[in-house]
Amino acid sequence: MSCQTEPQHGGEGIVAVCGLLGPVPRSSLRGLARYVELKAWSEETNRGREEEERKKMGYLPYLSTETWTLLVAVITLIVVYAYWPYGVFKRIGVPGPKPIPFFGTMLAYKRGFTTFDMECFNKVLPLFLNHCTPVLCTTDVSLIKTVLIKECYSLFTNRRNFRVNGPLYDAVSIAEDDQWRRIRSVLSPSFTSGRLKEMFILMKQHSANLVRSITKRVDNNEDVLELKEFFGPYSMDVVTSTSLSVDIDSLNNPSDPFVTHIKKMLKFDLFQPIFLLIAFFPFLGPIFEKLEFSFIPTYVTDFFYASLKKIKANREASQNKSGRVDFLQLMIDSQRKDEESNGQEPMKGLTDHEVLSQAMIFIFAGYETTSSSLGFLAYNLALNPEVMTKLQQEIDSTFPNKGAVEYQALNQMEYLDSVINESLRLYPIALRLERVAKASVEINGLVIPKGTVFMVPLWVMHRDPDLWPNPEEFKPERFSKENKDTIDPYTYMPFGAGPRNCIGMRFALVMMKLAMVEILQKFSFAVCDQTEIPLEMDVQGLLMPKRPLRIQLVPRSDH
Repeated sequence: MSCQTEPQHGGEGIVAVCGLLGPVPRSSLRGLARYVELKAWSEETNRGREEEERKKMGYLPYLSTETWTLLVAVITLIVVYAYWPYGVFKRIGVPGPKPIPFFGTMLAYKRGFTTFDMECFNKVLPLFLNHCTPVLCTTDVSLIKTVLIKECYSLFTNRRNFRVNGPLYDAVSIAEDDQWRRIRSVLSPSFTSGRLKEMFILMKQHSANLVRSITKRVDNNEDVLELKEFFGPYSMDVVTSTSLSVDIDSLNNPSDPFVTHIKKMLKFDLFQPIFLLIAFFPFLGPIFEKLEFSFIPTYVTDFFYASLKKIKANREASQNKSGRVDFLQLMIDSQRKDEESNGQEPMKGLTDHEVLSQAMIFIFAGYETTSSSLGFLAYNLALNPEVMTKLQQEIDSTFPNKGAVEYQALNQMEYLDSVINESLRLYPIALRLERVAKASVEINGLVIPKGTVFMVPLWVMHRDPDLWPNPEEFKPERFSKENKDTIDPYTYMPFGAGPRNCIGMRFALVMMKLAMVEILQKFSFAVCDQTEIPLEMDVQGLLMPKRPLRIQLVPRSDH
């Protein structure tokens, strides 16, 4: 729009000022200037007032009413998110430790699970491992029996799942509901007495290698042994040969990729970032699961899945010409039965991925739990020579003149059973048993809300002086033929209890018995200046010593 400045006739000297205000008399120009001046002064005054208001409010930002309303709403939600879950047990009248908002009781785990559980021990005690998931911890035998046995299939089928299992999401120890039932039914025949007898022959080959390796070290005047260096490879060799028909001989090949990668799996830290994120924001779990995040390094799982896939392919290509029936072959046979049914019946076998996952979890569990249990057993015998001497007497009478160990006789050794049971009481396979409530339920007058983790603190129960007099003492007689009937089975659960107990329990016990008998036929355990007394436990999650177990092996004289 143009700015007209020329006078227009027919009026009193009318001027259009830039076409914005319309015709304005010349006499009004001074008024317009005054108006503009006043407007500028008013705006400056308002700015000054706003500045004063901001100073009065301190460092708070100057926001609109709508923004402040939204901010207050967000803060309120955060406060509710931080505090509301911790009122679950208070609302139903169950006492417990006071949690910290967002963190719960998780920070206390820096001292270790064993220390924390012992400090919090009570008959019924709610804990909070992560933010939104209440954990009901109890040693009440009646509650434990109901949850682990009576209501296992209906309400407490599943274990807690952090959803960061990576490709192990369908392993038998992690799978849920119908998938777990199907997988468990396929795997169970692998651990019958008949199968164990077949596997025993292979176990003896590796136990002989174990004794030879120990003998070689002792003969070289290296009689102080780090137990994991021997029991770890022994466990690995037994598991891989009996489950996959693969002979690694990791006792003589400690740098074998299977061994090095399995050790990397064990570098577990409860406080690694991925666990902390899920602890504070549980809703991230399913997202991480979709993205296949894992607490195990990806390159480790990739190695095992690639190796197992190759082994499986070779087995299928050869159509098992060796005729050997092992863990892997039973799973492959379950697939063939499904193929033969042509889809006319519901799938009962395993998928290709499920086969690989079961093989991998079996290697991992068999290596770590069995080798650790053997280490604790040897440690307990070294600290209690009178028990070891009595056990050696039973061994010598059962297998005279260092005779060959036989399956039937091995499983009839009563004192050996008592010694192993007592060692597992002090150092159980797992620190805790956990089941998740699929729906709200009332048991013995106690309301357990849906989503609650029902947790049994095994470390606490196995050292409860009300259940075990002088619980810190190593007394195999607790499990003698005369006394074991007085033990409530739900106060002693080193392998868990109920339908979801450890599927490889009998397999692990045979492995332990065989190795211990053959070693004690030739050697005795003894403490030395490198033996840690008392034993300090690691705080990262798995039950293992903070520092390697070291004891001395002393050759036995001829007897």
